[in-house]
Amino acid sequence: MSKYEPLGTYLKSKGAELVPMTFAEIERVIGESLPHSKTHRAWWSNNPTNNVMTKVWLAAGYRTEQVDVEGRKLVFSRVANSNGGPHGGPPAPSSGETSPKRSPLFGWLQGKITVSPGTDLTEPADPSWGEQP
Repeated sequence: MSKYEPLGTYLKSKGAELVPMTFAEIERVIGESLPHSKTHRAWWSNNPTNNVMTKVWLAAGYRTEQVDVEGRKLVFSRVANSNGGPHGGPPAPSSGETSPKRSPLFGWLQGKITVSPGTDLTEPADPSWGEQP
């Protein structure tokens, strides 16, 4: 179970179209502090490969909107799933169809690198990344 699963449970229990939350409220729900990456707008993107927490809110049927990093707040908006796919994505293959094939290179680096404990891989390498000139 991911440390962010309580957020998914919370969002599902709300069942509302819009769920406005502050970063502090999210931290209360998950029972711990959000990573420093929360200060970067990219952390809150709805890309399912972004981070573990993104997968949790998408799986709960929500996406982030109106992200205000400076104000430390955002709105979770229920995803309209009109085409039958998960979270508004492409529809699942019907019976008889095959799913898309993965590239033979997929996962070829698995197990080849080690990340030191405590390293935040979501934090940009350049501290000024995303700052406006």
